[in-house]
Amino acid sequence: MTGGISDNDEPATAEVQTLVEQVKDQITGKMNGTFEVFEAITFRSQVVAGRNYFVKIHVGNDKCIHARIYKNLQREVSVHSIQEDKTREDPITYF
Repeated sequence: MTGGISDNDEPATAEVQTLVEQVKDQITGKMNGTFEVFEAITFRSQVVAGRNYFVKIHVGNDKCIHARIYKNLQREVSVHSIQEDKTREDPITYF
């Protein structure tokens, strides 16, 4: 069913980590930077015409980013938006 973002953060799965790796170049390009690590920690999802993944990504030290990754019905993956300067404690919200 289409609708809002899932209620709870879920631990990142291998599928979510694969999505993050597929869009790493898009994210680093938008942020003009490189990262020490690039590890999905938790995520929420939203069913649309495809699926949005709202992913908390550890990028080194105590820093995280939140990325909204869209996977369409043809399984093409792209970055919709990014929130910078996040911590492990910051909740994932709709953006």
